[in-house]
Amino acid sequence: MTDNNKIAENIKYDAIKTEQKQRKIWDDSKLFFTGEINKDAKKSYVLEMFPYPSGRIHMGHVRNYALGDVIARKNHAQGYQVLHPMGWDAFGLPAENAAMERGEHPGKWTYENINVMKEQLKLLGFSIDWSREFATCDQTYYQHQQRLFIEMFEKGLVYRKMSKVNWDPVENTVLANEQVVDGRGWRSGALVEQRELNQWFFKTTYFADDLIDALEGLNEWPERVISQQFNWIGRSEGLKFKFDLTQKFGDFNGLEVYTTRPDTLFGASFVAIAADHPIAKELAKNNADLEAFINECKQSAVTAEALDTQEKKGFNTGLKVKHPFDDNWEIDIWVANFVLMEYGTGAIFGCPAHDQRDLDFARKYDLKVTPVILPKDADAATFNVENEAYSGDGSIFNSDFLNGLSIEAGKRAAIDKMVALGRGEATKVFRLRDWGVSRQRYWGCPIPMIHCDTCGAVPEKIENLPIALPEDVTFDKPGNPLDRHPTFKQTKCPKCGGDARRETDTLDTFVDSSWYWARFCGLNPDAPTDLEGVNHWLSVDHYIGGIEHAVLHLLYARFFARAMKLTGHVNVSEPFKHLFTQGMVTHATFKSEDGKWVNPADVTIDGKNIFETATGKAVTMGAVEKMSKSKKNTIDPEYIVSTYGADVARLFVLSDSPPERDVEWSQAGVEGASRFVNRVYALFAKHALQSKTPVNETPNDLDGDALAIVKAAHKAALNVTNAIDRFAFNAAIANMYELLNFLRNFDGKDDAKIINARGFALSVFARLLQPFTPHLAEEVWTLLGNDGFCVKAPWFEADLKYAIDDEVVIPLQINGKKRDELKVPKGSEQDYVLELANSSKAADIYLNGKTIRKVIFVKDRILNIVVSD
Repeated sequence: MTDNNKIAENIKYDAIKTEQKQRKIWDDSKLFFTGEINKDAKKSYVLEMFPYPSGRIHMGHVRNYALGDVIARKNHAQGYQVLHPMGWDAFGLPAENAAMERGEHPGKWTYENINVMKEQLKLLGFSIDWSREFATCDQTYYQHQQRLFIEMFEKGLVYRKMSKVNWDPVENTVLANEQVVDGRGWRSGALVEQRELNQWFFKTTYFADDLIDALEGLNEWPERVISQQFNWIGRSEGLKFKFDLTQKFGDFNGLEVYTTRPDTLFGASFVAIAADHPIAKELAKNNADLEAFINECKQSAVTAEALDTQEKKGFNTGLKVKHPFDDNWEIDIWVANFVLMEYGTGAIFGCPAHDQRDLDFARKYDLKVTPVILPKDADAATFNVENEAYSGDGSIFNSDFLNGLSIEAGKRAAIDKMVALGRGEATKVFRLRDWGVSRQRYWGCPIPMIHCDTCGAVPEKIENLPIALPEDVTFDKPGNPLDRHPTFKQTKCPKCGGDARRETDTLDTFVDSSWYWARFCGLNPDAPTDLEGVNHWLSVDHYIGGIEHAVLHLLYARFFARAMKLTGHVNVSEPFKHLFTQGMVTHATFKSEDGKWVNPADVTIDGKNIFETATGKAVTMGAVEKMSKSKKNTIDPEYIVSTYGADVARLFVLSDSPPERDVEWSQAGVEGASRFVNRVYALFAKHALQSKTPVNETPNDLDGDALAIVKAAHKAALNVTNAIDRFAFNAAIANMYELLNFLRNFDGKDDAKIINARGFALSVFARLLQPFTPHLAEEVWTLLGNDGFCVKAPWFEADLKYAIDDEVVIPLQINGKKRDELKVPKGSEQDYVLELANSSKAADIYLNGKTIRKVIFVKDRILNIVVSD
């Protein structure tokens, strides 16, 4: 061992000290400050879904922002002007709950949490431009949101109507569907009521066709997100027609229905209407039993998804309709708990044989079940439906003039017939509903509308914004503090000047996160957006976040882009060019003997023995699940950073699995990442003892080991670059592990050519490391004798003559099993490779005396010979 190697053996990397030093240098130099628009540079707008300030960051945050940081840092090195901002999704119910529990203002709780989380995020070394930071609860943000609301109102994209809502009688507030658990309020436990309230709505359906048609152009979005968006918008083409009542009832002489399956009309056995359908309401005035049933329905679910799983119940109204194709065929009208007024027309016809929901209802009330779709190869004389509806393909039967047609041809024929009879029309409907945004909460953006007895609902004047939340509110009673505030409601009508009342509802917090991506382009104090900024930066080049936001958040952001384009604030209809949805960070769960969750940090695993470290009591290991506070299977990122360093935390969440999949946290994985960081530093430190002359370009006149070192660096650069570009960050890190192991073979070698080649390879290595372990990369960049920042050094572009091997090794398979490996010149044709295979040792064993039936050859990849005796 040389003297230099002996010295290097004692070199220890102080991650904590180094990272603090590097972050201070970055901050002092404003390294990631975006600044004025540079039109001479390529632009890169990288944005992660911003966090809710709950109090502390978790490992999901680390992974989410590390993913975006890799892209941002690589683009910095490639000469892009990068916009990589951060903000806070800061309004919402948790802050209001904290205010009630602690007796303090929700703003105090929120901003304290922001300060804590910001410092935690800074520890991780993300290349964020903090100069553009804002929270959605800042007046400087929500005043512009109020302006957007007013301008959308003036464009006809906002309206108010009576709507059925989930009402918690204890909390005195509307609950989202997700906040209703088994019919009870998720927080109070009270039985939830269905009420009708005046609510404000965004007219999302105005853009319904465009929202669904534009999905075809989002070719950098995950297919499953596209599919979920497509299904949520749910455009369908079908038939809208009217059943004639057998006798006139009040002002009603017919019942309008929309269906996507007019081909099944001859299988109809009942008609069902929603509990709040006008006919049901009118009947209930003189029918106490029906009124009681309607009240029972008000306790039921209100989403289509929940309706599919609940027990199907109905009430026979006694009214009947005529079948549209046969006046002698009469069908009963029922009120049913699985029909919603918000979907279609609030009325359906039931074809039990081919719809499971209808079949469940028909079996409960002993209604007729007539199959009208005959599966292929089934016998029309014997085919029957018992307890499982048939929803597959087939031909139509038992259906008069539709018999023998395919389903699609039957739909067209039924529509044509209905139109010819003057009873209906072909039409298009959407599953998408307008977005109800009213919330009876304090900690949200006040809706900028004023109610005047003379003028009706009138928007506040733009110059009077913001309508600020009053500070002097109390949370000692359930319900909305704004509604009982002594002065907030009192105002003057902007139109007539008379006494008027402010709207006390606040906006759904999804509104806050629907347009923040545009605000980041420039914090214009006088308007929602900076037009030069949005025209330059949008669309967002890379948007990163969880799959759980695949529908609502992304749909609302797409709606807002269109609305803001209509009102002149952005120039794009689609906010996000490339979307990446990362997997979750998971961890094993643990339970004590008495069934309580136990934090992994308090558990010792010794072989098969698992016990609480402090007490020695046995612990049961459960499933690996998403980290959650409720199950205590969380790991504190700040502990990892303070113990191993931020680079180790970043490296682990990026290296353990593909980023679109879940990553399971493991102590062994963290320690492995730590060893990698320390070995990398040692490698550079040993080289620095021999040379501190920068070698940032490929050396000339190389051979032997020196040439092999240069080739390894070029190959790693090519593979890492390609892996980052396809978001295969774990593959990129695997290539850097490979490069590390290769270069360690040349530690301490004192041959001048090897030292020179090694210096070059380490220069490449530092630049490849920089997006993943930035503190380490900057430190070793300096060790090599370089000036300036590694992140600003040009990204190394591999030369293919060095990066691509002259020879490749391909597996020789015989009947699909690998029997040998063949080293062949790159690009070799099949005949040459087959000849080489015939001279291999495997040929003597596995090909001798056999007949070759087939040869499967993929150039530079594989040779598979299929043989038989």
